Amino acid sequence: MADRILINPVTRIEGHAKVSIHLDDAGGVRTAQFHVVEFRGFEKLCEGRPFAEMPGLMSRICGICPVSHVLASAKAGDAILGVRIPPAAEHQRRLMNYAQVLQSHALSFFHLSAPDLLLGMDADPAKRHLFGLAEVDNDFARRGIRLRQFGQRVIEILGGKRIHPTWTVPGGVLKVVTGAERDEIARWIPEAYETMRLALDRFRAILDGFREEVAHIGNFSSLHMGLVNEDGELDLYDGRLRIVDGEGNVVADGLDPGRYHTFLAEASESWSYMKFPYYKPMGYPAGMFRVGPLARVNVVKAMGTPLADRELREFRQRRGLVRNESFLYHQARLIEMLHCVERIEELLGDAALLSGQVRVNAGQNAHEGIGFSEAPRGTLFHHYEVDDNGLIVRANLLIATAQNNLAINKAVEQTARRFVDNGALTEGMLNRVEAAVRCYDPCLSCSTHAVGQMPLVLELYDSSGSLIGRCQRR
Repeated sequence: MADRILINPVTRIEGHAKVSIHLDDAGGVRTAQFHVVEFRGFEKLCEGRPFAEMPGLMSRICGICPVSHVLASAKAGDAILGVRIPPAAEHQRRLMNYAQVLQSHALSFFHLSAPDLLLGMDADPAKRHLFGLAEVDNDFARRGIRLRQFGQRVIEILGGKRIHPTWTVPGGVLKVVTGAERDEIARWIPEAYETMRLALDRFRAILDGFREEVAHIGNFSSLHMGLVNEDGELDLYDGRLRIVDGEGNVVADGLDPGRYHTFLAEASESWSYMKFPYYKPMGYPAGMFRVGPLARVNVVKAMGTPLADRELREFRQRRGLVRNESFLYHQARLIEMLHCVERIEELLGDAALLSGQVRVNAGQNAHEGIGFSEAPRGTLFHHYEVDDNGLIVRANLLIATAQNNLAINKAVEQTARRFVDNGALTEGMLNRVEAAVRCYDPCLSCSTHAVGQMPLVLELYDSSGSLIGRCQRR
């Protein structure tokens, strides 16, 4: 076995991490760990700042999903003000959230995962990327870029810029949507529908070629959690939390997201900077739960839009009511993308979107506020405590990627057990370990914050704990 295989940095995930695989005496995999080696300190930076500044500050947490943090932060501010925002402001917030989920999912599927799905897990790593995909199927790659551009353009129109928009504030939003802006967004819709049809058809066509990966990359029973509306349909902006188990049984329903801390807790491990949230009634680590696209399609009764509902019905007819295979996050992501296009079109047709009343004015009426929404990667919580002057005393952010941390570790271990053979490290095996992580589309800069450059490293240990192999991708 080679002493070292360079994989520096890990391909096609956001952030920096490493994987350690420990072997038993027989050379089989005993355990594997997904280490997040970045340091988080964003909550501490908030202390002493006015709560009204939080949406602008929180948008800087991430360049990929800043809208999610802006929305959760603004909703926490709404709670501190004790106000209900105008319908036009809520329409704008929902519209931008759909655009955020659409563009982020497009990045994950077309840019980060499609090279594995369309070129193969064992393809030459020198060509297993977006540019290599474009050489094989230029139209498909281009459509993915355009779909993401659509989502980003909506964010730019509403928020003034594509990255770190700060248009939403406690009490509403700062800008009125014009008819011309609405019409520009609408012109993107037909192309977006066509791209989603092609992507869903392509994924269904290739899925049978990945039976081994579907069965062994993160296939295990767990809890699933997500927001639903009064009718049990998907709600990416508001609603109540529902938790189901791996067989589809409802474990908890109608949970108030504003009381998340009464039923969710965070554990720590010495080998990772990212915490390990769990469902309190079941304890740690038995209370492992998953969030994000697969969890959301597992907990909802329906998507709430015609085309996405049809896709969900077909998904369940083929796969069952609740699916535990992490590989199916990709298909769930596509179903959500279609749902987002439908919801964007729906909101554009609502006259309330163009209303001139987009903000309410109020003073501080509470010392605590909790905001939440469904980010691309799962349910996001922002929890602020303020003093009499509205200055942040304490901030806690419960990030979606962190909520998937236990599941990501289990997926990495299961993948290693299946594909590592007597300590032999191969390119295909390493890519499958990475693919287990990519199923969850982790955003490590959201859940942790880096000190220096720490690329993903895979380390292999024998039964005595001695390091026998270390791999980095160059």
